[in-house]
Amino acid sequence: MLQGAPLETKQEGDMPFSKSLTGAALVIWASFLSSNAFGADEKSAAPVSTYAIPIGATISLDAAKKVAAAAAAEARKNNWRMAIAVVDPAGSLIYYEKMDDTQIGSAKVAIDKARSAALYKRPTKAFQDAIAGGGLGVRVLGLEGAVPLEGGLPLMSGGKLVGAIGVSGDLSEHDGQCASAAVAVLK
Repeated sequence: MLQGAPLETKQEGDMPFSKSLTGAALVIWASFLSSNAFGADEKSAAPVSTYAIPIGATISLDAAKKVAAAAAAEARKNNWRMAIAVVDPAGSLIYYEKMDDTQIGSAKVAIDKARSAALYKRPTKAFQDAIAGGGLGVRVLGLEGAVPLEGGLPLMSGGKLVGAIGVSGDLSEHDGQCASAAVAVLK
């Protein structure tokens, strides 16, 4: 007796190859359609990144003094002692002042806050908030020169970064309040 090729046994649930290929093609086509490949119902555009902020002409010494004077006025109004630094977009110091009786450590912190705000084109409070949020926000600690304390703000003119201000000497929220008063001068 000649033995032929073994007969295939079909088990329950098996599907012919052509049917499984058709099923796979339908799943792929449905995925393609649900991914808005044709542009229907496109999502709104993502917010503009701070990386895209253009750099303008450096803030002048006179403008830097006016900005710092506004921060100092806010500090005096609230009886806070502050160190105030204004830097150009590259973080180079343009103007600095320290009020009498300001803690000595705040002298360097004010400059560092200003540099951080200029170099990273964002308020230093953004770094503070990222760390406070934990998780991936802790990566900020690895960014050289990023100061995670409120009180550093970019200075903008005509939609361009012209420098930054850093204020230090009291609670970081008070530093931020003085820096905000300074930014308002440029608007």
